[in-house]
Amino acid sequence: MISRQAKAFYFAAMIIPMGVSAWVYRTLRAPPSGNKRSVRVHLGPGQRGYKPGWINVDANFLSARIDVWADLRNRLPFRDDSVDVFYSHHVIEHLPDSHLSFHIREMYRCLKPGGVIRVGGPNGDEACRNFLANNHDWFSDFPDKRGSIGGRLVNFLLCRGEHLTILTRSYLAELLEQQSFDEIVFRVPVTDTGYPERLTDALSGESESTPNSPHTLLVEAMKPKLRS
Repeated sequence: MISRQAKAFYFAAMIIPMGVSAWVYRTLRAPPSGNKRSVRVHLGPGQRGYKPGWINVDANFLSARIDVWADLRNRLPFRDDSVDVFYSHHVIEHLPDSHLSFHIREMYRCLKPGGVIRVGGPNGDEACRNFLANNHDWFSDFPDKRGSIGGRLVNFLLCRGEHLTILTRSYLAELLEQQSFDEIVFRVPVTDTGYPERLTDALSGESESTPNSPHTLLVEAMKPKLRS
């Protein structure tokens, strides 16, 4: 696991070229507003999550496989009303909590009317529930080997400082409702989707060892359609 110090150095060194890269893509290459093509965006593919047929966006150009180089903490490199679906799996917990509302607002801005998002991250509700039930088996010993259930809770929620916010149903619902998202649905099991025609090919990497008490909090929501 790369240290927070190394990541901070990387972002400080790359802030200008990464910003220029995002601006160039948004200005010259991004699909136009109101386009008729199917535009699907995968935010944060990392090293192994690249999805063919999607526009894969990440800040890491050293080891990740990406199509667009951009910092997800900043303005997304897409025009207004130009994207059909955003897919984000175990990414937003790595964004500073102070940026999360802005990030969700950016997805809303970029979506076409009727466009959808699918966002997943560590399930704070289930972590708290299993902690209070003293259920050691629900937690793993990643990233640090800890025998106590309290230590394992810290592992899950903070991940050695990699996670910068705690995700719960009520918090995500609040953020989505603030941006006027509609049809907000939390999915259990997490491999379920209300938009199979748009998302089925993105779900191959999703799995749960405890489907009735999932480690991933998964939500889908829609930008309201235009009224005819």
